[in-house]
Amino acid sequence: MSPLLAQVSTAKFKVLALYTAKNDQAHISFVKEANQWFTQMAAKHGFTYHSTTDWNKLNIKELSAYQVVVFLDTRPEAPEQRKAFEQYMKNGGAWMGFHFAGFALTPSAYDQNWDWYHNQFIGAGEYKSNTWRPTSAVLKVEDSAHPATKQLHSTFTSAPNEWYSWKNDIGKNDSIKILLSIDEKSFPLGTGPKPHEIWHSGYYPVAWTNIHYKMIYMNMGHNDINYENKTNKTLSSTFSSKPQNQFIMNALLWLAQKD
Repeated sequence: MSPLLAQVSTAKFKVLALYTAKNDQAHISFVKEANQWFTQMAAKHGFTYHSTTDWNKLNIKELSAYQVVVFLDTRPEAPEQRKAFEQYMKNGGAWMGFHFAGFALTPSAYDQNWDWYHNQFIGAGEYKSNTWRPTSAVLKVEDSAHPATKQLHSTFTSAPNEWYSWKNDIGKNDSIKILLSIDEKSFPLGTGPKPHEIWHSGYYPVAWTNIHYKMIYMNMGHNDINYENKTNKTLSSTFSSKPQNQFIMNALLWLAQKD
């Protein structure tokens, strides 16, 4: 166990995880898995994990009781919820977001209508494209000095995932510190059948932090699902990669640390 894990594992902290679990069976499958996994990690590391579909808990009074907020999918829609979350983060709160929590596309069910969150906070702007089917990738550690990447090899294999690309080039954003990206060994990434769903080259960040906030966004969080036979059976697990799990826990424990 690293000094970071040893130090924070003995500390008590509270995590509030919010989710919708209504859009896409792959995201629903991930949320179910994530709630089970984080509950197990809470018992192991001595923190409190509370998950809910009640986004009204994003208010100043309730947020003050939590050291870390997690968006497992989607994002708050009500103006008062968004305002409370922004205030929480600007006042030193901590946040972890998975996959669909960063999604926005106009027009869609999740329009890009929250500039602070998508353009300033996460920095990626709108969704641009994705790989298909969900497949593992070789991920490259971009910042080996960050606490979230401690004890990770320079590259490691992820769990299967649908990988997003974005309209904003966060590599040129001075506020963004990229932690993980797709390694070139991964190409071609995706199996199609549509040609644009297979990436053959390019630079694709998949996990990063904004240096002005205590936050980490990671693109993981989309399981493979048997859509073709209409069984909706889960075919993969987001928590099947030990080094990826280590990254997630490192990230959470770093977020929970008091500076």
